[in-house]
Amino acid sequence: MKKNPLNHLLVGAFATGLLVGSAGCNPSRAPDQIADLVLRNGVVATVAEAQPEAQAVAIRGPWIVAVGSDDDVEAWIGPKTEVLDLAGRRAIPGFVEGHGHFLSLGHAKTILDLTKAQAWNEIVAMVAEAAERAEPGEWIAGRGWHQEKWERPPSPAVEGNPVHHSLSAASPENPVLLGHASGHAAFANAKAMQLAGLTRDSENPAGGELVRDSSGELTGLLRETAQRLVAGALSHALETRNKQEVEAETRRFVELAGKDALSKGVTSFHDAGTPFEDIDFFRRLETDGELPIRLYVMVRRESNEVMDELLPSYRMVAEGNDFLTVRSIKRQIDGALGAHGAWLLEPYTDMPESRGLVLEPEDEIRGTAEVAIKHGFQVNTHAIGDRANRSVLDIYQGVFEASGNPADLRWRIEHAQHLSPEDVPRFSELGVIASMQGVHCTSDGPWVPDRIGDRRAAEGAYVWRSLLESGVTIINGTDVPVEDIDPIASFYSTVSRRMNNGELFYPDQRMTRDEALRSYTLSGAYAAFEEDLKGSIEPGKLADIVVLSQDIMTVPDDEILATRVDTTILGGEVRYRRSE
Repeated sequence: MKKNPLNHLLVGAFATGLLVGSAGCNPSRAPDQIADLVLRNGVVATVAEAQPEAQAVAIRGPWIVAVGSDDDVEAWIGPKTEVLDLAGRRAIPGFVEGHGHFLSLGHAKTILDLTKAQAWNEIVAMVAEAAERAEPGEWIAGRGWHQEKWERPPSPAVEGNPVHHSLSAASPENPVLLGHASGHAAFANAKAMQLAGLTRDSENPAGGELVRDSSGELTGLLRETAQRLVAGALSHALETRNKQEVEAETRRFVELAGKDALSKGVTSFHDAGTPFEDIDFFRRLETDGELPIRLYVMVRRESNEVMDELLPSYRMVAEGNDFLTVRSIKRQIDGALGAHGAWLLEPYTDMPESRGLVLEPEDEIRGTAEVAIKHGFQVNTHAIGDRANRSVLDIYQGVFEASGNPADLRWRIEHAQHLSPEDVPRFSELGVIASMQGVHCTSDGPWVPDRIGDRRAAEGAYVWRSLLESGVTIINGTDVPVEDIDPIASFYSTVSRRMNNGELFYPDQRMTRDEALRSYTLSGAYAAFEEDLKGSIEPGKLADIVVLSQDIMTVPDDEILATRVDTTILGGEVRYRRSE
């Protein structure tokens, strides 16, 4: 961990009046008081209470050294200073992706992209084309399909989802596994199910379902944990690769994920679930200076016993220009609403026989919470349904009280999509952060009332305004690769709640633009205990800054989505420039 070497410089700079509001500074300056990079002639949203807007920023090394007017920053410019003329453009703190899956983002770039498919037959055609190119027996993978977003329903269908026969005919010799956009379901062809040993007599795994047709035959849809049955067969097929091949592939995932993130203005990324083995890999990359963006990693897929033993050796708290922080644990109590896996207080409107699925037992999550308290780790639990959210709040409250209600834990609920109104104030009372994804609201909105009915959707779905007015910290993100990592799209969803069909999804719950920007910057830093280092543009903080093509704080709502990231600065270095 790297200490902030700027402290001595800032003390001297303050003493001589060289920072914010320091017009008329002495142009003769020591070499360590010359900026490496200056942004000027812009409109800077600092997200800092003392000075919400500025015109210019001076940067030395990875640190911001001055913020103010062009005149204030002029004295920091030396003969070797790079000066970036913003030409009136908006600059903001680097976006903090509050919940995503970093390696999965990179992996998604190497498999079939099903997000643009408008119908099931398009996906079948994509697989058929891939099968023509594939070697016999080679697995074909894809991700991103969503039956609710197709122009027409598949036929035949079971519970609104396709059956495998056309997919199996398109790829009879190549096993196929296609992940749902939510990540909470997958679709397999006959060859893949055969290799996984699945038949009509196979039993549902705990927390999952092998969907069947009316005659009891498998349709190919694997709900929640049932995906692991086929994914295990895929993993077995990959075991022939040597260590060097695996590492080369993983490095490729990191490269692709980092490139995509930087092009969208994301400088920090909360990675929602990584085992110790991958954290070891991230450690090596950070040591070698090869992590492309800053990662805040949540420990995942490790037993409570193993975590109790190893967490102390993995705890990494951000100090200075760090690119890897590990001080949190990810758990998951339920699934996703789109796959009927969210755990609800009342039955699904469109599937009255179900209230969803419990993916991880409450006792296990409670045990994780106790281990986390013991070792000073944050707990971040996936909960989408109102029953799931209530259960997590109950678990947190019980562990807090048993531990003497420690201060400033900043535990989180990931997604918090559907809440009972009586549970909204409990977030604030317990100091629980709501880690939500604005773009999920408008992406899912058209079919949410079908799942839970209009009343429940109106009073409890993505209730940002209710949470904020209760004093709750909300952080934003995309859950990439569930959605594109683009913060502009999620920002737009947060302030407009306008769905793709043009309609508004319960607009009374919208955020203001200031609230939305804060949710994507300073609040994201706060949720990672890093608000002293990042999240706002202030002297003494890391120079993670994004320059936008237009002003998302002032343009009309319907123009926000046209905004592009022109420049991404990470640790004082320009890491991305948009080509004209």
